[in-house]
Amino acid sequence: MRPDPHLQFLPMQEADLVEVADCEVEATEHPWSLQNFRDALHAGNSCWVMRSGGVLLAQGVMMRVLDEAHLLIISVSPAWQGMGLGRQLLDHLCLCAAEQGAREMFLEVRPSNLHALALYGKRGFAEIGRRKAYYPAQNGQREDALVMRLEL
Repeated sequence: MRPDPHLQFLPMQEADLVEVADCEVEATEHPWSLQNFRDALHAGNSCWVMRSGGVLLAQGVMMRVLDEAHLLIISVSPAWQGMGLGRQLLDHLCLCAAEQGAREMFLEVRPSNLHALALYGKRGFAEIGRRKAYYPAQNGQREDALVMRLEL
């Protein structure tokens, strides 16, 4: 099943949150909770859903502070992965950040998340640092985060 050519990027609404959180649980091993999404929305972050024909395909959250943007999360429903939707959503979030006056975007990503690293690298993000033991991992362990930056 392919998404229709009329992808919609829509501001996330309170009514989307349960569906978004359910999608997140399916899409990632360490998902954001419903409350994480609710907090991001209520904090005034730039929260988006990508839909096609009413079907939720992906979601992303970006925070802007002065002339910097920080990509907090981006995830694509497993049924729609591998179709370039993550790239399209990332492009949309970068455009939103630039339109809001951000000159650069930062993010953290797990070194083990090879698909995300490839996506960010293709988009032009460059590694600028590492946060030791940043993410929870399996068996009570911790995983570093790579810090990446993109000039908008």
